[in-house]
Parts: sequence; structure tokens; C-alpha cells
Amino acid sequence: MSERFRGFLPVVIDVETGGFNAKTDALLEIAAVTIGMDEQGFVFPESRESSHVIPFDGANIEKSAIEFIGIDPFHPLRIASPEEEILATIFKTVRKALKRYGCNRAVLVGHNASFDLSFLNAAVERCDIKRNPFHPFSCFDTASLSGLAYGQTVLARACDVAGIPFDKEEAHSARYDTDRTAELFCSIVNRWKELGGWID
Repeated sequence: MSERFRGFLPVVIDVETGGFNAKTDALLEIAAVTIGMDEQGFVFPESRESSHVIPFDGANIEKSAIEFIGIDPFHPLRIASPEEEILATIFKTVRKALKRYGCNRAVLVGHNASFDLSFLNAAVERCDIKRNPFHPFSCFDTASLSGLAYGQTVLARACDVAGIPFDKEEAHSARYDTDRTAELFCSIVNRWKELGGWID
């Protein structure tokens, strides 16, 4: 793994939010899946963390955003945790994987990854976390990769072409979208290897 991605460990992240502005809008859900590698060099989804997030103090939540993703941030039965607690748990899992695979830093994998990375970085800054295992600006975008590999940039359509089941009723849950994005990323990387594009 450390040789395949130049010392980076791919970690799939998906967020559900109260809008599009990472600085002002609430982070409502976050999920992470670390990517593992077998002895033959094929990658696979490994460890997963996911949680509902308590909106930070003063966070903006657009009505149109929560209607689209179907989340009620203030539902009395919604079990959620503070950003700092959730990030600590995710980063602990990521650091264990970094050590296991001999990698130097995590790189975020996401579908339209710059969006997820901007919200992750904003949460890290709010929580004053000094040791962020993720690269601050590099990322792998499965929208671009699946456009190349499968001719599709929408997650559901790319999964369909790749033969990955996708339930549209489950979509826009950070946990579900992260799982599907992880499978899609692994499908593309492994297909490239099978075609001879990656020489060990």
C-alpha cells in the first residue's frame, strides 16, 4: 500500500451538511472507510466509522439542504455526537491503518471530493485539532475517476455500470454513500491493475 499511492493511505469520506459553505454551514453526518490491500495488491474497503453530528454553535442550516438529504438535525431520537469527539474516533482508526500499511499520511477519497475535504478541514479548524492525518488539499475524486473508467460521473450511475448495487432510497446517508464510494474506488483501482496499468 505504501508504494501504490506514494506513501498515502486512501480513506473514503462522505459528509452530509446543512448547506454548501464549509465555514458557516453545519456538518450533520460523517462517515469514513479505510482502504486495505491484500497480498496480491488488490484493494478493498476495510474499517468503517460513521456518526450523526451535533451542529456546532452558530451553524447555519439551510432548509432546502435538510429537505434534500432527509435529515432532521433536531429530532429527539437522533443520536449524535460533537464534532471533536467524532473526529477523534475517525482519526484514531485512520492512524492505526497508517501504521499497519506503513503509510505517511491519509488522502481523502470522495465523490466530488473537494466538497467533503472542505467540510473536514473546517471541522478540524473549529476543533483546533493539531494532528490531522489527512493531507490538507490532495484528494482522489471518484467522480473524475469513474468518468474515466465507466463514462459516468453520478455516483448511482457509476455504481450501476460497475456492477455495484445502489439503493436510491438509502442514498444521501453518509454511511451508505461512503460504502458505495469505497466499493467504486476499489473497483476502479483493481480494474486498472487487472488491465496492466499498474506495474508492481
